[in-house]
Amino acid sequence: MKNEIMLREPELYFDSIHQELNNFLRDTFFSNTFANPLNIKKKSVWRPAIEIKQNDKNYKVKVQLPGVKKEDIDVELDNDFMTITAEIREEKEEKAEAEKNERYHTSEFRYGKYKRTISFDNPILADKADAHYENGLLVITIPKQEIETNTKKKLEIHDK
Repeated sequence: MKNEIMLREPELYFDSIHQELNNFLRDTFFSNTFANPLNIKKKSVWRPAIEIKQNDKNYKVKVQLPGVKKEDIDVELDNDFMTITAEIREEKEEKAEAEKNERYHTSEFRYGKYKRTISFDNPILADKADAHYENGLLVITIPKQEIETNTKKKLEIHDK
């Protein structure tokens, strides 16, 4: 069996452990009202999962953006960089009279803006890139510029 290395983003990994510990302590020792008497929703870090693959011809970038509307996603390509911006907003609905006294018991939804810039190690063809979004998954395909691999040349030395 082959061992594989799994890469993790430390701040995201520890944020998850910290959140789970807080949830455990709150649920075990305190009521929700005591732990959060004003019932204020806290903002949390939103870091969607991303996957980047490449082959000889292109890069393929996948970003998980569940709950984000297509019109709230922006992808810009500039030189050899790509910037993805997205936002997920809390739905503000007019509440019926009976719902006005409702408070959050638990909410693990994440709201806010997300921005990530990715650099590529090969020049890209921005004008030939393609993106599609379906079921919360953004898939971007960016062709690489063909680079001349044979750059070896012998120079002749001339007299002045």
